Amino acid sequence: MQATNANPVYGYERLESLTRWESDWAGLRVVVAGLGISGFSAADTLIELGARVVVVDGNDNEVTRGKADTLAIVGSAGSVLGPDAMEALPLVDGQPAELVVTSPGLAPTIGILADAVGQKIQIWGDVELAWRLRERQGRTLAPWLCITGTNGKTTTVGMTESILQTAGHKAIAVGNVGTPILDALRDPVDYDFFTVELSSFQLHWTYSMSPLASVVLNVAEDHVDWHQGYANYLADKARIYENTQVACIFNANQQEIVQMVEEADVVEGARAIGFWADTPGLSMVGVIDGLLVDRAFLDDRRNQALELAEVADTGQLPTRHTVENALAAAALARAAGISPEEVKAGLLNYQPGAHRIQLVANTHGVLWVNDSKATNPHAANASLSSFTPVIWVAGGLSKGVTYDELVAEHKDRLKAVVVIGTDTAALISALAKQAPAVPVYNMTESPLLADARDGRAVMGLAVAKAHELSAQNDTVLMAPAAASMDQFVSYADRGNAFIDAVADLVNQINS
Repeated sequence: MQATNANPVYGYERLESLTRWESDWAGLRVVVAGLGISGFSAADTLIELGARVVVVDGNDNEVTRGKADTLAIVGSAGSVLGPDAMEALPLVDGQPAELVVTSPGLAPTIGILADAVGQKIQIWGDVELAWRLRERQGRTLAPWLCITGTNGKTTTVGMTESILQTAGHKAIAVGNVGTPILDALRDPVDYDFFTVELSSFQLHWTYSMSPLASVVLNVAEDHVDWHQGYANYLADKARIYENTQVACIFNANQQEIVQMVEEADVVEGARAIGFWADTPGLSMVGVIDGLLVDRAFLDDRRNQALELAEVADTGQLPTRHTVENALAAAALARAAGISPEEVKAGLLNYQPGAHRIQLVANTHGVLWVNDSKATNPHAANASLSSFTPVIWVAGGLSKGVTYDELVAEHKDRLKAVVVIGTDTAALISALAKQAPAVPVYNMTESPLLADARDGRAVMGLAVAKAHELSAQNDTVLMAPAAASMDQFVSYADRGNAFIDAVADLVNQINS
């Protein structure tokens, strides 16, 4: 890795000086683009600091109007709502903006952001703003442990938070995980650590962040349209390693991530720490004989390894995917000075969120597993790799991805496929080409279904069909490898529909 002792300098003179809460934010003309959770938090914070803020959102509805009205009460300089609002950058108090703070979901090509680039006005995300506000008089300067990856981010952030809290630290999971970082900075609690989940969107607009430790869990093609190509997506993911202070933690299975670490500009002395669910080499964490072990954060790492936890400590259904997440969380915690004993205790205390390789039931010798959060093929690959034989419940909005590689890799473990969703052509085509001997049942075409968009009805039919096909030692895995919005409100709604349908089935079996 290359090294640097100082953060690069960005932007104009006044913006360069805005590096702490007490900096001179008063009167700064800011446009906040997007009034979602992070956008509202950014606008509210900047108004509190005395900036002149105009908020812009492409939706003009009761929700956005309510948020704009709330911000007006606390002192915003105005709002612009509706589809045309996102076409060009508005003035602030009759003058051009000095800064744009964008919500992470807005693509760089959208009119308002392209206009800012054309006017040479800096664009920050909420993460960049939060980093510049983290230092505040009388408050603990909490180090950041930063996590990104195509899949597994939320689990790893939660595991890291649990380890730190179990070790007695005041730690909070923030960022893309749900709580905006700015809200945590304004919280009266004096936190010791932030565990920060970062999407590729957030990283795109982040420049000066300097994490204590950082990790890229994995990468696969995702959001390629937003980033205008996979190479740009990788480049934005790689931003997480810039200016890392202690440890750049990387998935040693993926050469793209190894290259990110090799090319990163880091603080002098930062180390590269690899992880994988196999025997670890020097300066790695890995697995030996069912134990998670550390050969990185000890003096005699050539001849010794420290036991961190057992594979069984990583979850109700330990899989390679969850073990790797646990190893990444353990490495982040070890970089922060947490003992091996505290790592183990923290993993045992971790309560995983729903809908990610979640055991729903075990009936007549059949495991029923909910992995509704597997919204793309890369995520579904993790759970498919963990069970055999599998009755696979899959399908939904494909978002333009292909399934041939996924099906080809797992065709020998598939007993049958039960298809849900309304955008199934790519999945069914891949199954026909790559696994022609595997039976496929398309529930959306069932004559028992009155409306193909009725997700609950479709899921009920899918569970009934899976039960009909199942035998002892099978796993029924609902890992759609697709988005949910064609038949459900969200992946959580889809997962709950599966859980409810399985519960109804179990009640019928036991009655």
